[in-house]
Amino acid sequence: MEQTTKAAGHPKGLYLLFATEMWERFSYYGMRAVLVLFLTKAMLMDKAFASKFYGGYTSLIYLTPLIGGYISDRYWGNRRSILVGGILMAVGQFILFAAGSAYGTPLGQGLLYLGLGSMIIGNGFFKPNISSMVGTLYSATDKRRDAAYTIFYMGINLGSFIGNTITSLIGDTGRPEDFRWAFLACGIAMVLGTGLFQWGKNKYLHTPEGEQVGNTPINSPGVKGVFAILPVMLALALGFLWLDSTTLPVIMPLLILSAVGIAALILLDKSLTHGDRQRVYVIFTVAFFVVFFWAAFEQAPASLTFFADEQMNRTIMGYTLPASIFQNLNAFFIVTCAPLMAMLWTALGKRGQEPPSPMKMAIGLALLAFGYLVMCFGVNDLQPGVKVSMFFLVALYFLHSIGELCLSPIGLSLVNKLAPLKFSSLLMAVWFLANAAANYLAGFMSSLYPEAGKPSPKLLGFEITDLYSFFMVFVFAAAIASLILFLVNRKLVKMMNAPA
Repeated sequence: MEQTTKAAGHPKGLYLLFATEMWERFSYYGMRAVLVLFLTKAMLMDKAFASKFYGGYTSLIYLTPLIGGYISDRYWGNRRSILVGGILMAVGQFILFAAGSAYGTPLGQGLLYLGLGSMIIGNGFFKPNISSMVGTLYSATDKRRDAAYTIFYMGINLGSFIGNTITSLIGDTGRPEDFRWAFLACGIAMVLGTGLFQWGKNKYLHTPEGEQVGNTPINSPGVKGVFAILPVMLALALGFLWLDSTTLPVIMPLLILSAVGIAALILLDKSLTHGDRQRVYVIFTVAFFVVFFWAAFEQAPASLTFFADEQMNRTIMGYTLPASIFQNLNAFFIVTCAPLMAMLWTALGKRGQEPPSPMKMAIGLALLAFGYLVMCFGVNDLQPGVKVSMFFLVALYFLHSIGELCLSPIGLSLVNKLAPLKFSSLLMAVWFLANAAANYLAGFMSSLYPEAGKPSPKLLGFEITDLYSFFMVFVFAAAIASLILFLVNRKLVKMMNAPA
């Protein structure tokens, strides 16, 4: 009886990691929900600058896990990396609270950069390590592992939903001085998550045989030396963020150089077989299309929040909802629709009709295009002073969330399945780089959001004169990317199954 119960349930360490990740996602997504509004309404940045600033910040958030993962594997181990990352992110949120208290002053401006820089470095240590710890709690043959990651993924969305709700209600009030309370709540959440991890790590984080996991690697060259480079990492993050937002674009060239370097390192390795190389090409191809998806999807905390704030009727029964709270729809639809999508793929698989992974990702891009097409219907011939029904934004978030379920978990699974064992970590880095590039492009695209009284922005010669033309850019970009992926689907499947 005891063995059956143990096999059916999950180790308590999973729920410790679930709770830790939930509080961290509360902190990150709660802060992100109000960030562009804080930048425009309290720090008085114009929308174009705030969008590019946001894009630079989020792209660095996805870039630093490459460094944090390397330091963890070689020097620190998962536990120390998670604790240091959690502390740095908590400090960053409290610095943002100070920035919110001193908004509109040079001090507030400096604290904004310092707070976001601390968040960037902290996330680099925290994010890649807590996810990888989940699998270490199970044996290699334990069939509960997939279910464990599903439970863990629910923690991410639960934290996002709670954090977004609280920070929207207490921070997005229409008064610029209230944004600081959102950052304070996020700092407290990060302290709770980090403290919980510290309390339970020795008691619950171990293998089924009782061996502690995530400790300092046995062959670590040293632990203390890494602390000396943290100020250097922070200075570099601040430098890149400041240069990119004020002087010249440096982040995108850095991302491209990283991707080219990784590709050269892998493809020039003579030990790879023909089949290995074909599968590596598939990974880089789907990563390229992922950039199109996330660049459009990540308009949620940027241009779509501007739209909700200014152009949408947010009043229900006499109460006006905060503009930032609509970002919660994504987490809600993910939690409610993920089981249904899993059932759909399973049912199609039993009939031999389940589409291959590239086809699923093409479907995700098509749903993304349809979401923006719905918005185009809502804003077409929009008269001055008229606000759009919230139905259109709700429909967009529903279609985009279904699209995310078709693309994001499928893509991660594809990388894990196709990557040669020797380069599995580096090829997962390619996925992170795709997300980093997409977030940077998301900020650039949001900077094209049309504003009354300002010159119409242009993209490749196309003049964006109103919201209809702005949203149509995303319709065409996502639709073309989806069509190309549909057309090359068979070729990619053939490459995936190429013999050695």
